[in-house]
This record gives sequence, structure tokens and C-alpha cells, in this order.
Amino acid sequence: MLQGANPVWAQQPSLPAVNLGDTSFLDAIAYPGWVVESIGQGVQDNKTANNTGQVLPESTDVNSGAALTHIAWLSHARYLGAWYGAEVVLSPAYVDTGGHGVGHGLGDLTVGPVILQWPKHSLFGMPIYQRAVLDIDAPVGKYTRYANVNIGNNAWDIHPYYAVTLFPVKKLETSWRIHYLWNGANTDPPISQSYHSTQAGQAIHFNATASYEIVKNVYVGANGYYLKQITDARVNGLPLPNSKEQIGGIGPGLVVNKNKWFYFVNGYHEIGAKNITEGNKLVLRVERVF
Repeated sequence: MLQGANPVWAQQPSLPAVNLGDTSFLDAIAYPGWVVESIGQGVQDNKTANNTGQVLPESTDVNSGAALTHIAWLSHARYLGAWYGAEVVLSPAYVDTGGHGVGHGLGDLTVGPVILQWPKHSLFGMPIYQRAVLDIDAPVGKYTRYANVNIGNNAWDIHPYYAVTLFPVKKLETSWRIHYLWNGANTDPPISQSYHSTQAGQAIHFNATASYEIVKNVYVGANGYYLKQITDARVNGLPLPNSKEQIGGIGPGLVVNKNKWFYFVNGYHEIGAKNITEGNKLVLRVERVF
């Protein structure tokens, strides 16, 4: 989701765009080598909620899209029993806020200098795969303090995550990816905010799936995500009350594996919004392993 593209954003620092449903089934399964992914997402939000979840009467449609490119590498060597590696994500995006501004361009660069991917283990007889990653967003995306809508955030952020895939029974999998998000300060915020500095709050968010292999290499199931901001945003170094964001999403999904190619389709209907826009999201993803 391209957060921040809503009327609420004009008055307060908003969380940056994060992985809400962009990854899903079979998430924690990986092996030494390379992976290249193209992730296309489209979002149509038709309401904006305030800090109590009430829909604002001046809500307008917000349409956004992104075409992410993810490249990751895992070594055959091990550290702490895990294969180690690194990753990078490029994120060009487009946002139309329906009268509050339009933005497009390259987003901030995500660099993961540390990946630890553990091979398959057994948990009470159930196959389990696990991965831990440290991701850092560098503020190189398109940004100007004179724009109402920016694709870049003009601030560093750090968001480590832990991913796990478990097979409780044959052909049935559940995958979870749990993130923590820390945001740095923007010392040159948009003029419209009238602040000397802003800092988005800290947050936790996760993606979750459950799917069944209906035929060989074809999984169908449900997927969802949830984000909860746990600290207030800060302006001029001071906490901004009632600024915490929240959003959830749930819907159906499909993944098809053919040789070294993986094709994902995931749809989400959003619920529980606070201080953010809410609507529907579609994610199309193609992955190739080498």
C-alpha cells in the first residue's frame, strides 16, 4: 500500500509504504542462488478514516500503483546454521489522490544487507522453513517539499522481519512474515505541514496465509495483512497525539509453480482503518529462481 496519499497525510507525518500483502504463500522457502521478482500492485481506496476509525466526510478516491523489482542472493556458505545473503528492492510508483495531488516516480531504495535463510527443519514432525532479514530504506526516492504528494519519504527507515512457512499436514501450508518498522526524521518536510521536522511513528505489521495444494504445484487459499502503529508520530521533536495508523486486509489468493517460475495472484479487501485510506488491493507477482 502506498500510504500517505490521503487528506490525513496533509496534516501529519504518515508511515512510509511497506509490504502489506505483497508477499504471501510459501514465503519462507528459499535456497542458495538468485531470485528475481516483479511485483505489480494496484490499490483503489474509496474512504479515509480518522484516528477513531470514523470515515471522513471529505474522503475522495485514492488510486495508486507500484511495480517493484526484487533481487536477492543466498550463499552456499552458512552462518548460525543458515545460508546468508543480501537483497535489493526498486519501487517506482504512482499515486492519484483525487484532487489533493498526483505523484509518480522512483520510490526509496530498499537494501537488505543481511539475510539468514535456514534450511528445512522439523517442528513436532511438521516441515518448517524460516528466514530473518534486516532491511533498510535509503531516502533516494523522488521528493520535494513543495509537492502535496511524494513517492519518496526523505527519511531513513529500518524494518527487520522474520518469515516462517509451516506444513501442518501434507499439501497444507501456512506462512507468516512479521515486520518491525522504525522511521527516521525528515528534516525538510513539505511546506504544507508547516513543521521544521517530522518523524513517522514505529509500527508492527504482518502478512499471513493458509493454502492447500489442490493439484501438483498449484496452491489456493486465503491471505491477509495487518498494520498497527505503536508510537505517535513526532513533529518538531514532540509527539503528535492521535496520529497512530492502523489497517487490515483479507482476501483470496493463488500460486502456481512451473519449474523455476512462480506466479502469484492475491486480492485484499481492507478493514479497520485509522488515520489512513481504506479500499481494495490487487497484487500480481512473478518470481524466477536461478
